[in-house]
Amino acid sequence: MTVAITHTVSLQGTLGHLIDVQADVSSGQVALNLVGRPDASLNEAKERCRMAVLNSGVDWPSAKRITILLSPSDLKKRGTHFDLAIAVAVVAASADKPLAGLAGTVMIGELTLTGGLRSVPGVLPMVLAAQARGHRRVIVPEPQAREAAMVPGMEVLGFRSLGQVLAELAGEEVPDAPPVAPMSAQRLLSWRGQDRQEESDLADLKGMQDARFAVEVAAAGGHHLMLSGPKGSGKTSLAERISGVLPDLGTEEMLELTALHSLAGALEPGDDLIRRPPFSAPHHSSSKAALLGGGSGRVRPGELSRAHGGVLFLDEFPLLASDVIEALRQPLESGEVTIARGDETATFPARAMVVLAANPCPCGDFSLRQHLNRCTCREAARRDYRRKLTGPMLDRVDILRHVEPLTKPEARDPLAKRESSADVRQRVTAARSRQASRFEGRGWRLNAQVPGPQLVAEWRLTDAATRRLEDELYAGRVTFRGVVRVHRLAWTLADLRNVDQPGLDELETALRLRSGEPLLAATLERAG
Repeated sequence: MTVAITHTVSLQGTLGHLIDVQADVSSGQVALNLVGRPDASLNEAKERCRMAVLNSGVDWPSAKRITILLSPSDLKKRGTHFDLAIAVAVVAASADKPLAGLAGTVMIGELTLTGGLRSVPGVLPMVLAAQARGHRRVIVPEPQAREAAMVPGMEVLGFRSLGQVLAELAGEEVPDAPPVAPMSAQRLLSWRGQDRQEESDLADLKGMQDARFAVEVAAAGGHHLMLSGPKGSGKTSLAERISGVLPDLGTEEMLELTALHSLAGALEPGDDLIRRPPFSAPHHSSSKAALLGGGSGRVRPGELSRAHGGVLFLDEFPLLASDVIEALRQPLESGEVTIARGDETATFPARAMVVLAANPCPCGDFSLRQHLNRCTCREAARRDYRRKLTGPMLDRVDILRHVEPLTKPEARDPLAKRESSADVRQRVTAARSRQASRFEGRGWRLNAQVPGPQLVAEWRLTDAATRRLEDELYAGRVTFRGVVRVHRLAWTLADLRNVDQPGLDELETALRLRSGEPLLAATLERAG
């Protein structure tokens, strides 16, 4: 045959496009042309594939004119995972008889000059895209067969070399081949920090009842949270324990998060679906590309997307670069990151709980309690420090809490309640179950994700609570965006209390959480 077609997938962010690799081998001026908007790394596939075929003991049509089309032609294509589909298409086009196994098979993998296969990032989202287009069979490098098999209903074939793939497609006995090397991004070292979240428990912390309650509400509804207070007051310790009170991810969330980690090249052979909500705490010197996504060449998801469904903790928030702080506005509002670059646009989900922590001043010693205030900063320095916390940015944070250092009476109180993460997780799980039932069949899962118009139309507050919230709005104490966020908080409080409709009690507590005012003792006793 002179024309053969194989299939692979091209990714733009998390969006997968099925690509037909069409190879034509015919008489004419000897040439090897690759068309269909390939990038530089993909153009190099011509030589990789030619040497891989020859070194696999298969004839390459060197005396023919070879034209390889990547269809659709108007789509920009990049990456080395096209190699396998290109090589098989050329071999099939020049073979005397067709390869029977080509129909309906998607091929993913990079080739070495010896004909071996190499792992590539993004296998899971590619297989998800292939399944969405009706394909049920995929060939991948052997170490990534487990990752591809995470997609239900797919027949996954893991091979080590081009020779093995060609033998399988021709219905012949599959020869032996050397093992496939792991991805170069494999973690070579491990450290205790990877398991640190499992070892941390809320029961380890004393006091902070106000902030503990805020954390519970934030976890139940997926709300963004800001913790402020002097150094050593426990902001970081509290934030590190938030992921421990979150329930396990649902099936859809597990696939989304694992696919994002696959795109980032963070999955290793043997990794399963990510079941626990992630916790990410990047350093305050991180760049905008590191936090939100980007990079040269292929666009990769950032830390915000890799924390999807979990917690992104930004300690020392005012020390982040100004452009990074301003760039966080849109993802905090929409729950996704869109990166537009030239003719490429990539969108990544980013529905993580964002937890911000900030000292009250550069030295970190300022306290509202005069006997504890040891701040040496000038007022101008404190003003410049707080200026980084812009109004539009803070308006997108649902809950604000000020944390004070533990006093001696609080530390020695024998009657103080110190609930464990497991106890709080039970209440958070129950509240999220109520939300799942309420939002079944909708495009959101948690209260923090519900659009404002739907809240007003379908999930109203009581009449008294509505009038109270309107008074706060027209008195200028909350913005229109703040009204929506207080409304969402009131519903989360109702879910935690198993109340069918939020009333004045829930609204008053939501307003205090939003403004940073201390919570009433009755509220904290009711929560315990």
